[in-house]
Amino acid sequence: SLDNHKLTGSAVRHSLTWEKNLFIARLAAIAPPPRAATPSRHRADTGAPFRPAPTMSDLFALAMPWYEFVLRAVVVYVVILVMVRLSGKRTVGQFTPFDMIVIVLLGTAVQNSLIGEDTSLLGGLLLAGTLVSLNWLTGVATARSRRAEALIEGSPVLLLRDGELYDAVMRQQNIGRRELDEAMRNVGCTSPADVALAVMETSGNITVVPRRQG
Repeated sequence: SLDNHKLTGSAVRHSLTWEKNLFIARLAAIAPPPRAATPSRHRADTGAPFRPAPTMSDLFALAMPWYEFVLRAVVVYVVILVMVRLSGKRTVGQFTPFDMIVIVLLGTAVQNSLIGEDTSLLGGLLLAGTLVSLNWLTGVATARSRRAEALIEGSPVLLLRDGELYDAVMRQQNIGRRELDEAMRNVGCTSPADVALAVMETSGNITVVPRRQG
């Protein structure tokens, strides 16, 4: 009877082991496959943020809604237009090296205000189309309305008349004597006494009308 008891205990242990292995095998069959290793968000060598390689779909994937591109373009266009208008006509017409530096830096300064974090092709096209449309609408408004023309482009300013130079007006418009002398030389005048009229146009250029001889 003792041998039968040992045999029975051994059979029970063998049965439990077999059922345990069967249970583990079933779990392995229904368990999901292991996930692939996720790349680190930072490169191990440089510590820079990990960025996946761009795909063709990224060219048209906007980082923000399309109307935000339009809104940004409108706000930046209006603000820059007001700033240029307040800076005087010289900014538009009489460029100096310093004026060119300001224009280049201004374009760089407002770049992030326009595009934000977007680098898509579609976003750039939306901004370009909006800016061109705004410029066209501004031209239509100034062509059809004198009030809009005076508000946006301003009015011509008289700098010199019948040999009399208006120094206060020239200081107000940030026009130096050298620029006026250059404009006079272009029409053959050597002194203010030879000039009947000198006007700074809305484009920023100086128009000089010589006096009639005789």
